[in-house]
Amino acid sequence: MRIDLNSDVGESFGRWTLGDDAAVLGVVSSANVACGFHAGDPSTLRRTCTAAVERGVVVGAQVGYPDLAGFGRRFLDVEPRQLTDDVVYQLGALAGICRVSGTRVRYVKPHGALYNAVVHHEEQARAVVAAVVEYDRTLPILGLPGSALLRAAEEAGLATVREFFADRGYTPEGTLVRRSEPGALLANPAAVAARVLRLAREGVVEAVDGSVVPVTAESVCVHGDSPGAVAMARAVRQALDAAGAAVAPFV
Repeated sequence: MRIDLNSDVGESFGRWTLGDDAAVLGVVSSANVACGFHAGDPSTLRRTCTAAVERGVVVGAQVGYPDLAGFGRRFLDVEPRQLTDDVVYQLGALAGICRVSGTRVRYVKPHGALYNAVVHHEEQARAVVAAVVEYDRTLPILGLPGSALLRAAEEAGLATVREFFADRGYTPEGTLVRRSEPGALLANPAAVAARVLRLAREGVVEAVDGSVVPVTAESVCVHGDSPGAVAMARAVRQALDAAGAAVAPFV
C-alpha cells in the first residue's frame, strides 16, 4: 500500500493560534497551507513553509473564499471570473512564500465551503480549474472523488488526486456530512485509524447510516484544527506504518 497523508496547516492569524502545525508536520507527507484568504498571515505562512521543508513535507496551496471572519466555511456566491482571479492571487502569494522558504507549491486544494461547493457547483468548479490552468497547469488538483471539480480538472487535462477524510463522517452518497449535522466529526483516534486502514485495504468507508460506500483515494486528510488532531494524525500514521503501508507524497 502507498498513500499520502495531508493536513490543513498555516491557519493561525496574528495573535490567534489554531492547531499544532509543528506536531502535525512531523506526521504527514503533504501540507495544505492556507493562502491568507480564509486564514493565515504572511509570517505564519513563512514559518509553516519553512517547517515543512525541514521535515521533508510537500507544500500545496489551500485556496478559499475571502472570508477570514468565517474561516472560509461560509458559501460565497462569487462571480466565476472573480473566483478565478482570487485563486490565482492566492497561488501567487503562497508561491512567493515558498520561494524564500526553499520550496514551491506542488498542488492545489480548495478549503472549507469552497471545497464543498465545487463538489456540485459547476461554475465555481470550472473557475477554480481555470485559475490552475492559467497559473500552472502542471499542478495537480486535490478533491473529493466524483466531484464537479475533479471532472472539470480532468476535462482540462490537469492531474487529479482523489481524497479521503479520516475524521469526517460520510453520507451514503459518498459526500461529507455537514458539520452542523450529527456524525460529521470523528474524535476517537483508534476508530479513525481503523477506518483509514479499511479504506487502504478494501476501498470502502462506513457511512453515517451504517451502509458501506466504495471510495477510492490516493490521499487521506487528517484535519489540523479538529479536537485531538495530533493524536488522530499520529494514530493513523502508526497504523499505516504497522500495516507496511508506504506513506509518501502523491507528487
